Amino acid sequence: MTVALLAAGMMLAGCVSTSDVTTQPEQLQHHRFVLESVNGTNVTSQKPLELSFGEDMHISGNMCNQFTGKGKLSDGDLTVQKLTVTRMLCTDPQLNKLDSTLKTMLRDGVQVDLTEDQLTLGTSNDSLVYKLADLMH
Repeated sequence: MTVALLAAGMMLAGCVSTSDVTTQPEQLQHHRFVLESVNGTNVTSQKPLELSFGEDMHISGNMCNQFTGKGKLSDGDLTVQKLTVTRMLCTDPQLNKLDSTLKTMLRDGVQVDLTEDQLTLGTSNDSLVYKLADLMH
């Protein structure tokens, strides 16, 4: 019985982690997203926590600090090698932690999934869910 449950769990895990459809740069370009949740917990902030994608995968956004850089999206994995981040200390400890989390995700690589109007950035440790706000001009 335990072996059958273990085998079923492994099969399900394999189905979740592999996908034939990956997000393409063109799907993100000229879009602005606003953070809705982190690891399943809704985010509340006085200002919108944004992530925007411009030409040639130019990425910009904010948590406590502003960040910008040129990303590379390959097989659904987004990395930003030269990420520029302002260095202000926030009075909100949640935003300070999110700054660090997002910076690590972008520099080390993060799986990107765009489904309709929801963008998910995920690693084995963290998941950030954004909602499409509008097209950038």
